[in-house]
Amino acid sequence: MPAPTSELAAMGLSSWRLVVAAGAGFALALEALPWLVRWLLAGRRPRREVLFFPSQVTCTEALLQTPGLPSGPSSGCRCSLPHSESSLSRLLRALLAARSSLELCLFAFSSPQLGRAVQLLHQRGVRVRVITDCDYMALNGSQIGLLRKAGIQVRHDQDLGYMHHKFAIIDKKVLITGSLNWTTQAIQNNRENVLIMEDTEYVRLFLEEFERIWEEFDPTKYSFFPQKQRGH
Repeated sequence: MPAPTSELAAMGLSSWRLVVAAGAGFALALEALPWLVRWLLAGRRPRREVLFFPSQVTCTEALLQTPGLPSGPSSGCRCSLPHSESSLSRLLRALLAARSSLELCLFAFSSPQLGRAVQLLHQRGVRVRVITDCDYMALNGSQIGLLRKAGIQVRHDQDLGYMHHKFAIIDKKVLITGSLNWTTQAIQNNRENVLIMEDTEYVRLFLEEFERIWEEFDPTKYSFFPQKQRGH
């Protein structure tokens, strides 16, 4: 027997109320979405850190443990250096946070601690690429030869001018840049600055510069023999 007209009308009204309620709920959810996103991001602000040098001389052995070796107090480090934070240790922590890639573009690189950190990342499977200046990579104490010996890709210029950049890119997300050459002299004696930042646009620009130089310094494009002088 067909339902009375009044019952059909009541059912239709009820369904309509459900549709309206659902629509209103959806609209409220959309309105609250930006606030929810801001609330979620509030606890994860992009990294902004400034380091100033010269750095206090501290022990960094706990940060530079080879994979498989014990670390921390039980590792047996009994050196007389302070076991505290410093600008160098903070720079090492930022560097050692790399998980997939590290691009280095450095004029001078002779710091043993930073050299060990880069080799440690390479041992962990991080893809490391280094661009440096040809005149300074062969100086006494340079880490470049050790990096190459460890199997890390290194490219250098053949220009008359210096390759004077000083920056690093971690996992294509974090930029490290400033006045600091990665040398013991600069770290322990010079007044220098380093900025560590997460900024998509700045990282993109520095990464583009790195890739441009990396391609330009491709050793297959080098001219190792000068052209013969005219008339010979």
